[in-house]
Amino acid sequence: MAKSEPQTFATHARLVPGYHFITFGLLVINLGWSIYRLVKVPGWDTAVTLGVAIALGFLFFYARSFPLAVQDRLIRLEERLRMATLLPADLKPRIGDFTPAQLIALRFASDNELPTLARRVLDQGLTDRATIKRLITEWRADHVRA
Repeated sequence: MAKSEPQTFATHARLVPGYHFITFGLLVINLGWSIYRLVKVPGWDTAVTLGVAIALGFLFFYARSFPLAVQDRLIRLEERLRMATLLPADLKPRIGDFTPAQLIALRFASDNELPTLARRVLDQGLTDRATIKRLITEWRADHVRA
């Protein structure tokens, strides 16, 4: 569901407490306990427990990174389509010049601000997402991202 509170550079990062803090914390504790048990009571069962703890760590990482990769692909497509509609004629041929990082950062720019900011990003060669996001004055919130 879309939220109504405004978004800014300072508030746009999304943290899910159950995932980023509780689950991660439990996985770290499990890994530490598995290492401790393997050192104190070496054996196949404790080695397998450590292997499972490591596998759960990989699962935790990939459960987040795979959806983010898909989301980034969709953002690039969405922003190229949005630019094809909003950019002036002289900038439209340059849509292919935007890097994925630039497109991902520009998604937060409002429709009114996008043409000016897109020109600035290309002309100045800005590539850092945070730098581009800081230039946005009319923030377009994205409350439904992964």
